[in-house]
Amino acid sequence: MFIPIHDRNPLKSIPFQYVTVALIAINVLIYLLFLAGIIPEDEHGTATFALIPSELLTQNMFEPRNVMVSAGSLPVPERLTLVTYMFMHGNLIHLTGNMLFLWVFGDNVEDAMGHVRFIMFYVMCGIFAGMVHAWVMPNSEIPLIGASGAVAGVIAAYLILHPRVKIWVLALWRIPIRVTAAWALGFWVLLQLFYAFTATDDNVAWWAHVGGLAAGAVLIMFMRRPGVPLFDKTQGGA
Repeated sequence: MFIPIHDRNPLKSIPFQYVTVALIAINVLIYLLFLAGIIPEDEHGTATFALIPSELLTQNMFEPRNVMVSAGSLPVPERLTLVTYMFMHGNLIHLTGNMLFLWVFGDNVEDAMGHVRFIMFYVMCGIFAGMVHAWVMPNSEIPLIGASGAVAGVIAAYLILHPRVKIWVLALWRIPIRVTAAWALGFWVLLQLFYAFTATDDNVAWWAHVGGLAAGAVLIMFMRRPGVPLFDKTQGGA
């Protein structure tokens, strides 16, 4: 695997990636609130706002999930967990990995769409990722949390917009190398597809990643600004 560090791809249409930064800040804040116990857990220690496929698909999506917490019963509609799950993270590594990918690649996707459409894009990718995960594993009672499905949509959009841009990554978690987005992100995409069809470990929601990738690849076609090209041939976004 690899860790993205930096890309030299200047913004063209917006002065600053306000939505990307806001999303990162919200995710970090929610994680801190979760650690502090302000965001409640159910009796099994499960995040209240996680997506649970077996409950999402078998219960009425408009019927609230009654979660017992110290202060009483907290009603959470099942349909709401399709959004809330993507802002919850299990540990610091989980949070840091997702936010690092969002920081490196989110700004240029936001630049290609504009602020409002980008937040819509991000949420729709996350929702579709959660739905695909639930469809593939309809009987699963394992809670799904994390922004990786929505971030996968951002990765797919970036790959389609800027495949030739050079990015710095840490290969094997420690070796800094500079490669094109097509190589780095293309390899990441293939890895998600491979594990989705072969992995037996339920701790990683590979199909949520695949769902997010599919949503991002389709939505970028329609949600980018007029005149923004696909498969940009420049190496620095100039």
